[in-house]
Amino acid sequence: MDPRLDPYLPQAGTVTVFTTNWCGFCRRLKFQLDRDGVSYTEVDIDEDPAAGDVVAAINGGNRTVPTVVFADGSTATNPDRREVSDRLDG
Repeated sequence: MDPRLDPYLPQAGTVTVFTTNWCGFCRRLKFQLDRDGVSYTEVDIDEDPAAGDVVAAINGGNRTVPTVVFADGSTATNPDRREVSDRLDG
């Protein structure tokens, strides 16, 4: 696991969602997670340059959002709500 992820690792049962304020996919995922009662921490990569570097490292140099980090250090790029929920439940 990339040690740059350490500050962004969520507690078990929650996720960290890297976003931007202009990303429609981010807004949709956060709406769905809120609706389903999934707890998450949002990190705006435009406001946190280190987070932007982490997202780029995860995504082959691209600052693709939403990028989700799970408690085990695994990640998902632009996942749908079902994938996030399934991985939390699994």
